[in-house]
Amino acid sequence: MRLVCLFLNLTGLNRFIAASYGAQQQVNCQVEHAIVDYRHSETARLARDRPHTALTVTQDETCTGGLCLVTMDPDSHDIILEQSAQARDHPTWHACMAPALAPLHCRVIQSTSDAAPGLLAYVEHSLEAHHAPDLCHVQHELVKAVSGPMATKERAASKAVTAAREQLDRLPSDSQSTSDASEKRGPSCPPNGAVSLAQAEQALDAARRESARLAQQRAQVKASIRGIGHDYHFVDLERGVRRNGHLMASDLPEHIEQIRALAQHEGRSQSCLERIDKAERVVPNMPGTIEFVSGYVRQQVAQLDVTPPVSFAMHAKLIPAYDLDRVAQTRSVSDGEPLRALAERLRAPLCAPGGVLYALSPETQGQLHDEAKRLATVFQRSSSNVEGRNGYLSLRNHQLRGLDLPRKRECFTAIHNLFLTRSDGTTAAERFFGQKPRSMFAAILESVELAPAPLSPPRKA
Repeated sequence: MRLVCLFLNLTGLNRFIAASYGAQQQVNCQVEHAIVDYRHSETARLARDRPHTALTVTQDETCTGGLCLVTMDPDSHDIILEQSAQARDHPTWHACMAPALAPLHCRVIQSTSDAAPGLLAYVEHSLEAHHAPDLCHVQHELVKAVSGPMATKERAASKAVTAAREQLDRLPSDSQSTSDASEKRGPSCPPNGAVSLAQAEQALDAARRESARLAQQRAQVKASIRGIGHDYHFVDLERGVRRNGHLMASDLPEHIEQIRALAQHEGRSQSCLERIDKAERVVPNMPGTIEFVSGYVRQQVAQLDVTPPVSFAMHAKLIPAYDLDRVAQTRSVSDGEPLRALAERLRAPLCAPGGVLYALSPETQGQLHDEAKRLATVFQRSSSNVEGRNGYLSLRNHQLRGLDLPRKRECFTAIHNLFLTRSDGTTAAERFFGQKPRSMFAAILESVELAPAPLSPPRKA
């Protein structure tokens, strides 16, 4: 209802709606049908002129308004599938995805998702594509297993330091009153104020050491978790060179072992250790993703029919530079500036006088740059865009606002793909298909039969 009211208010249609509730409901229903029909027809029209391409997708299931299967393009954020379902097994995924992929003229070569058995079976048997493990789920399991309990203990240790310091601050007056009382008791009663002060100082020192120890261990765990994300990249973010899957296979297990050693030293529960084991089972698949992406990039560059120096420049300079730009976009301006500077240092000498690409025509240079941008987006290590979609729907349109209704959910999908724009003014469908869609408002006005305007009462003299 809120979606329909948005369109009615923006287009000025609400002033033509009859005052009766039934007429308004009829117009709302027509608008929803128009939005759904517009999405199907416009998607088919845009896909008709789109060349056949290889596609990397992110997949997951969401639970806002009931179980829903979601598939998105990670680069354009176009929603390929967002459909309610009764299960998330292999046959259900295939039954939902086959009609969604049919009009797109594409072939899915890689899917990034969690390790759900039904999704893994669908990617392997139906899509016959490579499955890339989701880094977010690995890091989430490690945070829940170790970082969370350590943070709780660190906060308790910090409170203990505060309590010990407050007790020590109260002791001078207490010691003075105790010494006065001992003088009144006589020389046979030994004073105990000095002993209490020493005990308080020892307690404060012990609390500080425990707090520092826990803070250091938590920092080590945080560094190990970040180390997994730092190593699981197609390009080394510090040097700007392509990473090797075999070397990564030896680096990633070290971070897991460090986290497990700290967890065992702190006496973590069996459930925490099981979470670490669950994350560790995914780690061996990460180097395979790097090898798959590297093989696909080699195959695509070989089809360009360029000279060996240009091919080497594509592999060693141009593709890593655009991958660094892509990573920089996910960070703040200050954190992404070193990555952008490194990317420019890799890219600038290629087109400068004496560079490998300098002798090529501007059209050929543009084609190589576009191809490098495309190949840089093949590596996808996270399905965070699907998680973000679920969070947005949970925040803006929870299950009490009609998400359990299939037609209403299709309307939201159409709005996301064909109406909402980024800062550059492009919609998700325009980025995905490479063409600008027709106006959604014009399609709605052509399809909706507006009720006649109500007669205004005559003015009194």
